[in-house]
Amino acid sequence: MMHMASWLETYPPRRFSELALDESVIDTIERVALQANPPHLLISGPPGSGKTATWHLIVRQVLGPSWRSTTHVLQAKDLAKTAGAMAAFESFLRPGGKDSSDTLASRTSLDAFDSTFSQVSTDDVAPAGHESQRGSQNDVHISRIIVIEDADHLGHKRQPLLRRMMEATSHTSRFIFTAQTPSRIIDALRSRTQHIRLTGVPRKKIEHRLTQICGMEDIEPVRGILGDIAHISDGNLRKALFTTEVLALRELLGDRENLHRLLTMISTNEVQRMIEAALRGQVVEWRWEKDGYKNTRKLKGALGIYDDIISQQSLEAEDVIEQVHQVLTGGRLNLPEKQLTSALAALSDCDVRLRRSSQGRIQVEKMLHEFALIQQQ
Repeated sequence: MMHMASWLETYPPRRFSELALDESVIDTIERVALQANPPHLLISGPPGSGKTATWHLIVRQVLGPSWRSTTHVLQAKDLAKTAGAMAAFESFLRPGGKDSSDTLASRTSLDAFDSTFSQVSTDDVAPAGHESQRGSQNDVHISRIIVIEDADHLGHKRQPLLRRMMEATSHTSRFIFTAQTPSRIIDALRSRTQHIRLTGVPRKKIEHRLTQICGMEDIEPVRGILGDIAHISDGNLRKALFTTEVLALRELLGDRENLHRLLTMISTNEVQRMIEAALRGQVVEWRWEKDGYKNTRKLKGALGIYDDIISQQSLEAEDVIEQVHQVLTGGRLNLPEKQLTSALAALSDCDVRLRRSSQGRIQVEKMLHEFALIQQQ
């Protein structure tokens, strides 16, 4: 099956100046990336603020054109949803086995000794506009970077292992952590990193970026719709790009009303499946599924459906809550009045908690468990 690249993949920022961030933050990022001895980094910010794009550019600048072969990425949020998470985490950090002294951070590539070992292609330009200046050929430089995305989902059992590795790590490796809630990362890790804080992308920057991409795609959207998309995205550039791309593929950018219709339609069916599973008491279910040559446990049930909605449709917890309200009040479930009232009360409580928390999944899971209790009334 042919893979069709999304706009996120086709039009990523390639220069530091193209990041949709404040100039002061961009200056800090570029200055860090150009250091001969860059620090470990913690990049925090809300969804869609540019954390992934930022570390991509930093890694490209620090490691040079061969960065893909010496950059190792672990998605902590996905790891937390799988069985045997601790074993998988240790296997990632210690490829040679639990008792092996060989760690990912201690390995050195040839680029650490010879910056000319990997050749630069003509279309691969360093984010700063030039490759980083290195010292003498006798010096050993950073040649491997380990990225832990959503590190705030690691939990307190796994984080101390990282702390010990950072203390004893090879001087040719660095760690980069991304997080929405940096306070969930232990002090021992945070104190060993330079913290770069990102904020939600301003509406004007989102609209400007969408206009640029539409121009490159030779698309002429109706006046005002890109501003509407920027508004409903609430600082989330990734969500804005996804929404605009979906509308463009369906040739719906010619009418501003189509945006509302899309947001109503895009996840309602899956959200209804999620609610129905919760009402049956199937909130958290693990099932064995064939994955290549081995069987793996995968999260199913209402919470599994929620995770799929979030990852596949680039929505946030608040978007799902809005869809839950539409399903409940639209009469699609035919719930008795008493059960409907209880479900709406649980939904309302979840909405209030979401405004006070950055951990949407936890609040939604609590609501789903409350839904499961409704059928017992």
